[in-house]
Amino acid sequence: MNDSTTVATADDPGDETATTVTVRCTGHVRTAIGESRLEFSFEGSTLREFLDAFFEEYDVADLIIAETEADATTRGWAEVSDLPGTWRKNPEGEQTRTYARVTVDGRFNEHLDGLDTELRDGDRVALMYPFIFCC
Repeated sequence: MNDSTTVATADDPGDETATTVTVRCTGHVRTAIGESRLEFSFEGSTLREFLDAFFEEYDVADLIIAETEADATTRGWAEVSDLPGTWRKNPEGEQTRTYARVTVDGRFNEHLDGLDTELRDGDRVALMYPFIFCC
């Protein structure tokens, strides 16, 4: 397992509005980026601003973000009705692809404030898109 640390910046990290987070990448995202862990500084303080800056630096948006509801939904699951508890989903255009996930400090972003989740220096953002093989 490669735990090398690389510092990437979307903007000048000396600016007072820059936020620096630790990014963990798994599966296809790790393969595309070539790193499993890196520090990333960006202008702003939300997950949305982080993703915009990160995707500008690394061309992996298509691995994570679903363009349509169909891209975010898998086929073959049982019909769902009257689910127990509270179920929240990010709005269309802000959802992840089927099986891809974005977490902040180990929590799925849709269980926080979606792409409007506030990030602070030192937060951990994971971009996960696992290798899946089917028969």
